[in-house]
Amino acid sequence: METTPNLQVYDLGHLGLVASIVDQIGLVQTVDRFVGPRPGEKVSTGMALKAAILNALG
Repeated sequence: METTPNLQVYDLGHLGLVASIVDQIGLVQTVDRFVGPRPGEKVSTGMALKAAILNALG
């Protein structure tokens, strides 16, 4: 008999709500305004912060 590893299922439905709130309060734009652009950046600091928030909650 084969054993299967424990499968864990996570509900990530709240991440869309959190992303929407981050967008509505203008967090990305505020952080980018304070930090400013860096040469050669592909992702702004504000977007990286948003991704980190969503990653931490997911």
